[in-house]
Amino acid sequence: MTAVPNEVETTLHQLVTEHRDLDHAITELAERRFANQLPLRRLKKRKLWLKDRIEWLTSLLIPTSEVVEANREGSNRR
Repeated sequence: MTAVPNEVETTLHQLVTEHRDLDHAITELAERRFANQLPLRRLKKRKLWLKDRIEWLTSLLIPTSEVVEANREGSNRR
């Protein structure tokens, strides 16, 4: 993807907002005693997809040298 950083940031902000809203909706639905599990599962799948997409878009905003350094630091901690 060759997107302009501002477009990526805008999309990222929208996805983060949707992820947060889904988190609240899932919590509310899960607290109901006789909640239908199918909609709950669908919301959770959507939330996971959003999380993956958010991480991918975030990686587009990080310069390659920072990603390499972060990977080195992560492998040193193991």
